[in-house]
Amino acid sequence: MLAFEKLLIHRFKMPLKHPFSNNITTIEEKDILIIELIDAYGIRGYGESVAFASPWYTEETTDTVQYMIEHHLWPLIKHQQMKHPSELQLQQVRRNHMAKAAIEGAVWDLFAKRQKKPLYHTIGGITNKIPVGAAIGIQSDEYQLLTKIQQLLDEGYQRIKLKIKPNQDLHILEKVREHFPDTPLMVDANAAYTLKDIEHLKQLDQYNLMMIEQPLAHDDLIDHAELQAQIHTPICLDESINTLADVKAAIALKSCKVISIKLAKVGGITNAIAIHDYCEHHHIPVWCGGMLEAGVGRAQSLALATLPNFQFPADPGASNRYWHKDIITPEVEVHDGYVTLPDQPGIGYELNLSAPQKVLI
Repeated sequence: MLAFEKLLIHRFKMPLKHPFSNNITTIEEKDILIIELIDAYGIRGYGESVAFASPWYTEETTDTVQYMIEHHLWPLIKHQQMKHPSELQLQQVRRNHMAKAAIEGAVWDLFAKRQKKPLYHTIGGITNKIPVGAAIGIQSDEYQLLTKIQQLLDEGYQRIKLKIKPNQDLHILEKVREHFPDTPLMVDANAAYTLKDIEHLKQLDQYNLMMIEQPLAHDDLIDHAELQAQIHTPICLDESINTLADVKAAIALKSCKVISIKLAKVGGITNAIAIHDYCEHHHIPVWCGGMLEAGVGRAQSLALATLPNFQFPADPGASNRYWHKDIITPEVEVHDGYVTLPDQPGIGYELNLSAPQKVLI
């Protein structure tokens, strides 16, 4: 049986190697929160909160995640016993998906280690080799953007994602396609447009994009359905997808042709698997988006991307793209466009944690 003796919270800041910008904000450092669960045998499982310091992406922040874990989720699970992580009972707490995912990730890691199996195998993954792409934030000039794209392609990344917003979209795509006519390319709008922009967005079709991610409001399904009916470029929903119910509604309404699954945003691995399976049954491909994760969240997201319906290169790539030094050993590396996950039990990486700990018993 799974049971938990102790929970430790590690919190620290990690500066990004380069600022990351979208149409909403610019991020220069990440407020990292790592959860460490310990069972009666001294086996340790790790989870990560990928929430940001402010609620620009979701309503959760690192502060709210820590509060929910300390005051609600740890008191809720510390006396629970279960045979499998899918039996973890967190329904008494509404939403707070990133807090739940941090806890649940540690439970899955601990379970996989007790099974002496790698996490990707434990959740039903079919390979430990994941194709990866790269996301590029909004750049200050075209030369810098084109240079970064070439550098990433030279490093083997299999597709490029560009952040776009009004007045920084069609002209940029024109230049990118001039230099990289055959490169697999997608764009992410982070909800920067409205249906008033529909004629403008139709012009994206000429650039042979894999998809446009979340062009309209972060909580919308209806308008996306109207837009998808009028453009050929597949719409990928990201911010709108928080639950399996969201997925069912999006598919029923024909709001998109692709769905992004982010572990933290949907509440963890169990929910992510359910969404993956439902999409597979309804012939909707999924892909693994990134959240500027440190090593634990990166490893767990990549493990998820080993499931069979992940049909596009994943966002989480090499650690050294983002961090001067990651918290895992070895760091995540990309070779010939792939990340190969280790076959050690659990997430497969050792942690180097020197941050102050807060122990909950």
